[in-house]
Amino acid sequence: MSRRGGGRRSSEPRRDQGSLTPSPSFQRGGGGGRGRGRDGRGGYTPASSPTPVRAPPPAASGYLSATAGPSTSLTPQEMASSSTAPPPSASSSASMEELSQEIAKKLSLGSTSATGGSVPVSSKAIVPPPRPQLGRIGRKCTIRANHFVVEVSDRDLFHYDVAITPEVTSKKVNRDVISQLVRSYRESHLGNRMPAYDGRKSLYTAGALPFEAKEFVVKLVEKNDPASSSSSVRKERQFNVAIKYASKVDMHHLKEVLSGRQKDVPQETIQILDIVLRASPSEKYVTVGRSFFSLDLGPKGELGNGIEYWRGYYQSLRPTQMGLSLNIDVSARSFYEPILVTEFVAKHFNLRDLTRPLSDQDRVKVKRALRGIKVEISYRDYAKSFKVTGISNLPVDKTMFTLDDKKTKVSVHQYFWERYNIGLKYTSLPPLQAGTDAKPIYLPMELCKIAGGQRYTKKLNERQVTALLRATCQRPSARENSIKQMVRHNDYSRNVLVRNEFGIQVKEELTSIDARVLPPPMLKYHDTGREPRVDPHLGQWNMINKKMVNGGRIDFWTCVSFSTRVQRDLPFEFCRQLMDMCNSKGMEVHPDPIIQIHSADSRQIEKALLDVHKKCTAKLANQKGKQLQLLIIILPDFSGSYGKIKRICETELGIVSQCCQPLQAKKLSKQYLENVALKINVKAGGRNTVLNDAIQRRIPNVTDLPTIIFGADVTHPQPGEDSSPSIAAVVASMDWPEVTKYRGLVSAQAHREEIIQDLYKKYQDPEKGLVHSGMIRELFIAFRRSTGQKPHRIIFYRDGVSEGQFSQVLLHEMQAIREACGTLEVGYCPRVTFVVVQKRHHTRFFPADHNKRDQTDKSGNILPGTVVDTKICHPTEFDFYLNSHAGIQGTSRPTHYHVLFDENNFTADGLQTLTNNLCYTYARCTRSVSIVPPAYYAHLAAFRARYYIEGEISDSGSTSATGRSVEARSLPVVKENVKDVMFYC
Repeated sequence: MSRRGGGRRSSEPRRDQGSLTPSPSFQRGGGGGRGRGRDGRGGYTPASSPTPVRAPPPAASGYLSATAGPSTSLTPQEMASSSTAPPPSASSSASMEELSQEIAKKLSLGSTSATGGSVPVSSKAIVPPPRPQLGRIGRKCTIRANHFVVEVSDRDLFHYDVAITPEVTSKKVNRDVISQLVRSYRESHLGNRMPAYDGRKSLYTAGALPFEAKEFVVKLVEKNDPASSSSSVRKERQFNVAIKYASKVDMHHLKEVLSGRQKDVPQETIQILDIVLRASPSEKYVTVGRSFFSLDLGPKGELGNGIEYWRGYYQSLRPTQMGLSLNIDVSARSFYEPILVTEFVAKHFNLRDLTRPLSDQDRVKVKRALRGIKVEISYRDYAKSFKVTGISNLPVDKTMFTLDDKKTKVSVHQYFWERYNIGLKYTSLPPLQAGTDAKPIYLPMELCKIAGGQRYTKKLNERQVTALLRATCQRPSARENSIKQMVRHNDYSRNVLVRNEFGIQVKEELTSIDARVLPPPMLKYHDTGREPRVDPHLGQWNMINKKMVNGGRIDFWTCVSFSTRVQRDLPFEFCRQLMDMCNSKGMEVHPDPIIQIHSADSRQIEKALLDVHKKCTAKLANQKGKQLQLLIIILPDFSGSYGKIKRICETELGIVSQCCQPLQAKKLSKQYLENVALKINVKAGGRNTVLNDAIQRRIPNVTDLPTIIFGADVTHPQPGEDSSPSIAAVVASMDWPEVTKYRGLVSAQAHREEIIQDLYKKYQDPEKGLVHSGMIRELFIAFRRSTGQKPHRIIFYRDGVSEGQFSQVLLHEMQAIREACGTLEVGYCPRVTFVVVQKRHHTRFFPADHNKRDQTDKSGNILPGTVVDTKICHPTEFDFYLNSHAGIQGTSRPTHYHVLFDENNFTADGLQTLTNNLCYTYARCTRSVSIVPPAYYAHLAAFRARYYIEGEISDSGSTSATGRSVEARSLPVVKENVKDVMFYC
């Protein structure tokens, strides 16, 4: 049993306090001073570096120099020890400075911004590395992918500029105008050509039109005006359409890329062919991004609260190794139900009695929910639609406006009775407002119907998400059949524009691919367990007969319960069993809480947490440097308090907490207690497991030299939350060669800003002068303190980047990494591999034979470890798809990894195996995960930071009329003791 308050034994080395030992003995609990040694208990000591390398001459300004400022400065002893680490490459003849200059040229750095920092000259200078070769490791297998081969005839394509006046913003109206133009003038003026139109300002033809420039007059029937037989006159809108020759499309360039003879993909040509393939569905279906939805594509379903889902499909044309490929996947999205606004309000806000006036709070909520929706009225002799801009502050019987005579003022209620003989039922509800504030149009809610086919873009609640997933979740065999059915329904081979006019042919068979199943890594647990090593099977294993490889130590803990539905004694029994589980799995947890376990009022969460902190601080007042290490919290019975609890604990009180759901806690399930113990261990500074190859120093490009692995992600607020900032999160490994413990940092930045702004910053301080800061510096310094080494290799997994942002993100973020390193030591330039991690794509894999057990996991999905780098990947660049996890339900989504920069010269096998093996080190479960853990942790950290600002958004928050992004609010600062551990797990 541990001695309460005993702390670390004096004989133990401290890895995170500037130890000079290159390979310090493995610590129980690792960095942060929470662990204890494993001497004499079957622990292991990592092997020393296989080849001693001569250290570089000391630089004029030491690594982690004093310019870091007070928050990042090191002791002279720590700075002096920096020269003991090996250089980035023993065989490299170029100096660090020369290497830095070379990379600067590659990244086109050099010009100086107005703020004094260097900025990129051109993004064209960056070319992603070519594919080194195809991978070979793994058992070969054949799978199918939802990619369909596209063949294009050798025809001349032409681009024309289109100008429609008066200008309209609706793509649908623009398409109607061009469709009418083609019907009216195709034979007489267009040379019998059938053009493809993008809905904006571009039109494409297969073969030239018989003119360079021409103007047309197009008359379009106004659909909102009377069109019934009772009306003899149909109102028409007249448009002038100017078509002007722009350019001839270079098809030869595309062929050269697809054959591998050129590297730069002609995106304009791909876009033109994509527009041709999308032309017909764009006219028939509701378009959402690259997806199409319609009631013709499958039955709709109810999600609740006035929301329903529609079925549809995603479609995208891509250049691949096998040529052009059309990626098609089934999809579903949420839409507003086409119901009366009063019915929607009642459903959406669970209001039972609409005859009662709305409270001010409810009125604001209704306003936000209805703003921007298109509604239809039918109380006239024809239908007309309006876009809702707001709602009145007063009910219909008190909302007044002036009639056309500019004298008489009437209420909305009175107007509809006198003008249309309509008596309004809900006179206490405010009317909808359309038009402008200067000229408002008031519409009673009960007379307005929500127009069909409008996508619901706001965040779905948990119940709606569950309903949508339940309705659309399909096992692989069912999803494959749905995709095949959708392709047959689209029938591209009979489409006149696609097949006859442009000569494009789409095959109807899914693509067969030669794939490989990578072997799972051996995992190391503690030697005192009955099973110190494990070979996972089908992407999973368990903790039976195993002990955590480094159990954390917790001397001071307690528990508070906010639930009223659990029995009074439950928190005591739950904590007893949880602590027993932690100890049985290798942790060292004191059996008794520092203060009494107790229940608290869920309406006074902040007061209860402050009270716990105050009591624990008082109890430990005589023990210098000691504090509450873990607070177990049984959550309230209602949802919505988690974010508040985490914000208070992590940013105000400096408490590491573990929240538990009351429904799970009262079951006292061994499996649940085991999973919670895994989380608690990493929050106590421990490690659950490590890769056996890491201990044996057998991971290429990782264990030979000190290597730091980063994960980075940027999360954006939900659509409509225009005042919320985007949040960037960066995590980095703090142990080497084990690479399992990650320190996380978060930062708020401008709304919808994708590039991470705080990777590197510098500013002038009146007293200190030029101060360098930023996430990269802070994490490098923490790595140095934790391991006694400086990183000589960087592997950077960047999540959340779309293909269109590759160059921009790489250019700016690589520059930030370079500048941050340069401020730590003159000429310091560790080699970087920059990999983009993409989960939001529509590529799906299916077993070649769904009935063969050796081809599928228990869920019917392809096997974990399946990697694809042939046929459907980029024609020339270094990318691959990896299905690293076992499916649970539905069809697994592989993760796409695309290498944008690689100075470490990874082989395909090297990076694929490393990425797959890391997926087995995720701390929160005994399963391999679908996305590489550093990227996963960054995602968790970013969402944790979102909780810190949850509920602080104003009801009226929106961007300015110019659409410029809102200035980012700063996040509450996470306390240092919390930051030292994986608090986001």
